[in-house]
Amino acid sequence: MATMIWMEGITQTFHLEGMDLPVLKQINLSIDDGEYVAIMGTSGSGKSTLMNIIGCLDRPTSGLYILDGSDLTTLDDDELADIRNQYIGFVFQQFNLLPRLTALENVMLPMIYADVSRSARLKAATASLIKVGLSDRLNSRPSQLSGGQQQRVAIARALVNHPALVLADEPTGALDSKTSQEIIYLLTELNQQGTTIVVVAHDVIVAAQTKRTIYMVDGRIALSANAGVQPVDNHLIANAAIVQR
Repeated sequence: MATMIWMEGITQTFHLEGMDLPVLKQINLSIDDGEYVAIMGTSGSGKSTLMNIIGCLDRPTSGLYILDGSDLTTLDDDELADIRNQYIGFVFQQFNLLPRLTALENVMLPMIYADVSRSARLKAATASLIKVGLSDRLNSRPSQLSGGQQQRVAIARALVNHPALVLADEPTGALDSKTSQEIIYLLTELNQQGTTIVVVAHDVIVAAQTKRTIYMVDGRIALSANAGVQPVDNHLIANAAIVQR
């Protein structure tokens, strides 16, 4: 299986009030094409920072990041923006839908930046919303949709440019348990259709649906566990981090 994401020696240091704050420390990570991976860790462990670098929303302080064969550490801001638009779909906890636009118009937005014609945008956005089960809500605005429906619109928007990689940051964090299960099922179904998915999760129920879980502690990858062998003992995870130091 081809490797989609390859990271070697990734560090991230923020400068805050004259001090250096190391957030990621020598991250080595590979994710294969078609994998479904969860990233877990307590607040401040570095999981969201790692997700931002994977998604080209931020640059690492040092290290090598290769996405689908391209060395992203050599690209300028415009080139990284093209990568985000062409290769990566984003799903966020708070949906990030524009309130004055309909579901259809929200899903069409990424294609505007990709210079797609209006007729093609309409066709692709409609197909994407049908794919997530919202064929009857194309002209609804976010205020007219439930939380689960809004997240489905966000997923449709993430998928509309047919990205090779979907990044989901706490996609069920603002949803009730029943709606969360529906979103988990949808992400699992998308992965089974071949989409590579990386999800930041605090909920073990979300992580349990993935094929591999990466546990982060203090800016390091402490453990990587395949589905079915996810540890529940936080001391085990912490000890694994200490061994790696």
